[in-house]
Amino acid sequence: MAGEHERYLYWLAITLTPGIGARLAAQLLKRLGTPERIFAAPLTELEAAGAPASVAQTLHSRAPLKAAEQELEKVQQLGCRLLAWDEPDYPPLLKQTPDPPVLLYLRGDAAVLNSHCLAVVGSRKPTPYGLQIGERLAQQLAERGLTIVSGLARGIDSAAHRGALGTRGGKTIAVLGTGIDGDYPKENKKLRQQIEANGCVLTEFPLGIFAAPQNFPIRNRIIAGMSWGAVIVEGGQYSGALITGRLALDYNRQVYGLPGNITNPKSWAPNNFIKQGAKLVTDWEDVVEELPTPVRNEILARLAAAAPAGPQQAGLPLTENLSEIERAIFGILKVDEAFHVDQLVESSELSSSDVLAALFDLEMKGLIRQLPGKYFLRTLPAAS
Repeated sequence: MAGEHERYLYWLAITLTPGIGARLAAQLLKRLGTPERIFAAPLTELEAAGAPASVAQTLHSRAPLKAAEQELEKVQQLGCRLLAWDEPDYPPLLKQTPDPPVLLYLRGDAAVLNSHCLAVVGSRKPTPYGLQIGERLAQQLAERGLTIVSGLARGIDSAAHRGALGTRGGKTIAVLGTGIDGDYPKENKKLRQQIEANGCVLTEFPLGIFAAPQNFPIRNRIIAGMSWGAVIVEGGQYSGALITGRLALDYNRQVYGLPGNITNPKSWAPNNFIKQGAKLVTDWEDVVEELPTPVRNEILARLAAAAPAGPQQAGLPLTENLSEIERAIFGILKVDEAFHVDQLVESSELSSSDVLAALFDLEMKGLIRQLPGKYFLRTLPAAS
C-alpha cells in the first residue's frame, strides 16, 4: 500500500504544479521517464526538457508534493481511483493523442476504458427530435457492444447516456468538466450513479474544480480522443459538439452527423460536418459500417454468434424467395466489403441491366445497402 501511495503521490504532484498543463506534463515524462525522475532532476535538465524557468524552480523545490499529499488523502476518502497513463487500464486511443492527460480520476469500472468506445454528443438545449433520435441511436449502438462516451451535460449528452443504459448490459462513460467530486449538473445525480454502476465517470481535473466554461473544451478532447468516432446529433455554430467533432477529425477519427432541419440553428454543426464529408447517420448500421475493419468485424462476429441457429444463422436473411439472378448477386456481396456495380457485372457474368435490376430488388427487400459511388454490401445482421 505504501508503494502505491508513493507512486500516485508523484503523479498528482505533477498535475498540481502551477504552469504545467497536459502537454507539458507529457513532454517532461517522455523526456525524463518517470514522475519521480522529474522531481529529482536538476534545474538545467528540467529547463532542457522544456519546463519554463518558474516551473522548473517549483518542481526542483518539491513543494507540489505537499499539495499532492492532501489531494491523495481526499481521493482515498472519496473512494475513487487514480489512473496514470502507464497503466494497462488507461484508454489506449487516448494515449495516442498529442496531449493525453497523464492522470485520470475515476469512479466505476475501469475495464470499460479498454472497450470499443464511440462518442455521442450534442446540444444542451436540443429539439425533441434530437433527444429522441440521440437516445435511440445510443441504445442501438450499445446493443451492438459499443461503449457510449459523452459528457453528462444536459440535453443530448444525458440522452446518450440514458440510451446506453436502456439496453441490457449497455455500457457508458461520462467525462466530466469538473473534479470527480463535482455535482454538475445537479439534476443528473441519479444518472451519474447509474453510469458508475454500468461503466465509469472520469475526469482529469483535480478535486474541487467547479464547472468553469473553459473546462469543457479541455474535457471534449478526452471524449474525442478515447473514441473510434464521434456522432454529432445537434449543435450550433459555436457549440461544444462542434469542438468535439473537430477534435475527432484532428485525431483522425470518424465523424458522423445526424442530419437536421436546415432552418434550425441547432442543426448547424451536424449538417456542416456532413457537407464537409462526415458520414450521414440515420441508424446504427451507418455508424458501424465506417468503423475500422478489425472493430467492425469484431462487432459482426459477436452479432453472428448471438444470432439464433437455423436458416438465419449469423443474421443473414432468407434467400428462398429470391430469383436466380438475385441469389447470384447476393452470393457475391459481403457484409464487411463493398463491391462496385462494375465488379458485380464482371463477377456474375450477367448483363449490367440484369445486375442493376437485381440490386434494386435486393435493396427494396432490405437485404443489401447502397453506398455512395454505386458500391453495395449486405445489410448488417440484427442483434438478438
